This record gives sequence, C-alpha cells and structure tokens, in this order.
Amino acid sequence: MNCVSHGVSLMSEINKLSDKKLKTFLGAPRDKELSLADGKGLSIRVSKTGHVSWVYTYRLGGRGSPLERISLGSYPDVSLKSARDKRDECRTWLAEGSNPKSKLKEIKDERLSPVTIKDALEYWLVEYAQHNRSDYEAPRAQFAKHIYPYIGDIAMKDAETRHWLQCLDRVKKKHPVAAGTILVTAKQAMKFCKVRSFAVSEVLDMLNVPDIGKVANKKSRVLKDKELGELWSAVNGDVITPYHANLLKILIIFGCRTQEIRLSTWKEWDFDELTWTVPEANSKGGGEIIRPIPPRLVSWLLDLKGNANFDGVVLGEIKSGETVSQMCRRMYARLKHDAPWTPHDLRRTFSTKLNDLGIAPHVVEQMLGHKMGGVMAVYNRSQYLAEKREALDVWMDRLDLLADRSENVVLLNTYAANRSALG
Repeated sequence: MNCVSHGVSLMSEINKLSDKKLKTFLGAPRDKELSLADGKGLSIRVSKTGHVSWVYTYRLGGRGSPLERISLGSYPDVSLKSARDKRDECRTWLAEGSNPKSKLKEIKDERLSPVTIKDALEYWLVEYAQHNRSDYEAPRAQFAKHIYPYIGDIAMKDAETRHWLQCLDRVKKKHPVAAGTILVTAKQAMKFCKVRSFAVSEVLDMLNVPDIGKVANKKSRVLKDKELGELWSAVNGDVITPYHANLLKILIIFGCRTQEIRLSTWKEWDFDELTWTVPEANSKGGGEIIRPIPPRLVSWLLDLKGNANFDGVVLGEIKSGETVSQMCRRMYARLKHDAPWTPHDLRRTFSTKLNDLGIAPHVVEQMLGHKMGGVMAVYNRSQYLAEKREALDVWMDRLDLLADRSENVVLLNTYAANRSALG
C-alpha cells in the first residue's frame, strides 16, 4: 500500500499538468505570457491570446552550461501524452550524447525529403568507395542497372527485405555471382550510412550471399604463352582501336592497374630520368609507385604524346573502369581465347611470368605497386630501379618472342640462366 501511494505521489510531482487544466488556457486572453512546468524539462508557454505551446528545456553540459529550448508543437495538436513521449525521447537522446535539437531537425528533414535507397547508395559511393576502392565505378554501374530503376526511389525507412529480394532474384536468374556481389556491396553501403547517421536500414542484415546467389570463385586466370603472344601481336597491330591498344600495351608491359594508366597525365612521365611516377592519389596501395621506362618505349611514347600539354591525359581521354573491363571481356572472344580474362588477370599474368623468368619476387612486387612486407616496409626505401629496368628489358624480349614464336620454338628462362652464369 505504501509503495502504491509513493508511486502516485511521485507521478504527480513529475506530471503536473492535466488536460482539464490545459483547456482552461486555450483561447483565453491574458495580460502577460505564462509558463507552467510539467516536469523533467517539459513545460507549456501560454501567450496573451491563449495559444498554448510545448517547450522542452535542457542543458548540454553541467549546471554552468546555458539552457537550450526547443518547441515540441502546440496544444491540442500535440496532446499531453504525445508531448510527454517527445520529452522522454529527448531525454534518451541526451543520455546518448546527442543534441535533441539536432535530432528533431534530422527527423523533420527526413519527413520533408526522405533519404531514398539511391541516395544512400550514392552517398556511400561518393563519400567512401570513390576514395577507397579502385573499382568504385563497377558497383555504381551495377546499382544503376539492377537497383535504381526498380527500388531506387523507395525511402529507406519504407524499404523492406522483399523489395531488395525482388531485384536480387531478378539478377540471380542469369548472373548468380553478380547478385551476391551486389548484396555484399549494398550491405557495406548500408553499414556506412548507419555509422555516419545518414540513413538507417537493417533489412539486409539477415541476408547472406548463399540466400540470393553464389560466392565468386577466387580468380586464378593466367594467360597462356600462346594467348599472351596473340594479344601482344594484336596491340602492336591495327586491329584494335588506338585507345584500347595503347591501354592494353601499357597494362601488359608494366603490370599496372587500369586506374593508374587511365588517369595518368604526361607530367608523371620523366623522359630525362626515364621513369613513370604514379601519384599516391591514383595508386591503390596508398603511396606513389615509381617504374622505369624501357628505352625501347621512348619513341612510341613520344609519338603518343604528340602535341599534348604537360597535364594532358596519356591515353587522350579518360574512360571508366567498367568500359575498359567490358572491352577486355570482348577481347578474349575476338582473339578466340579459351576463357575470358580481365585487366586484373593481366596483372596476375605479369607477376606469374616474371617470377617464372627468375625475377626476384621483391622486384616484381614493387613493379606491381604492392607494399613491402614486415620490417622491410619500414626500413627499406629502395626503389630497385636498376633491377626493374633489367626485368622490364627481359620481359619485353619475352613478349616479342611470344608474338613471333613458331610451334617448334622452346622458350628458355634466359634471365635466370644468365644470372646463374654471372653468379
């Protein structure tokens, strides 16, 4: 009995106002404004004309910090119960370290212009993927093709798992691996938006790749010597458009990433020192990459440069990574190769073939733009330019031989044999 009595007494101290009392103020003129507290920071303000509005008062810091006030609406549009619910929500935000004024503004903005699925995915693409993924154009193309036309305009707060499944199941019918890739990317984007308080949606949390598609097999495609020879002949001929021929030629010779050459400008190419320096902004590894320019390439590169200015793009224009990848997927069929290959497979081929030729692994890794492992990354700052030049000379000799080889020619590991003889 005592406990009940105590509870009723405490409630009356906190919730001091009642609907009966509030109604007496409505529309009743008065000489001056009036403020009455309900408790826990909630109060009403009654104007001279009898307009009643809800006010929540709080401090962001301790007792010495200034008072903050926010309007929670007018009575009776916002009922006594609703005002108390809003007050409790504000108190929860304060306990979590958030400013109620900012949170209420976010809610208002969301209602006026709700964040759509497309807004959220584009936010991740611009704020994260563009700066941290060299292939960020690929997910953008997938979203534009498979997500935006169907559910892109749905507000995040209204999106349900079924909406996503309709899109992913549609992709799965023909491209199960792509469906899985889209799911993984979308989940990463949703998590990023949630952490940044841009938008919140948890409808994908319970889905995994096997639920809607297939996990991509770890790629291990390395072009055969015959395929590499055919490709080298093609890029040095006139059967491929100049842009793609030049792009592929540089990818094959240097083992670089497509982004490094797609975005490359002539100011990166030093024809006095014979070096190509990829700036940190274009390298996935986070640091600049210095590669030697084989002397036999200089004449071709200068012809390619032509009348371009210092900041001119090496390939004459910038095409998207997805456009380049599509070209490579078509190229394998054009050359009648056994299986498709991608620009990244050319990097894998470059690495594999150079290691097979006996080039030191650390030299190959540096040419690929990979970071050195262990303490070498801290103490070893050598660029191994002499070793890289020698390796590229051997590599270009091998490419020419592969392009011209006859069926009865046996390829020897001349680099490894020569190093052994010297040593």
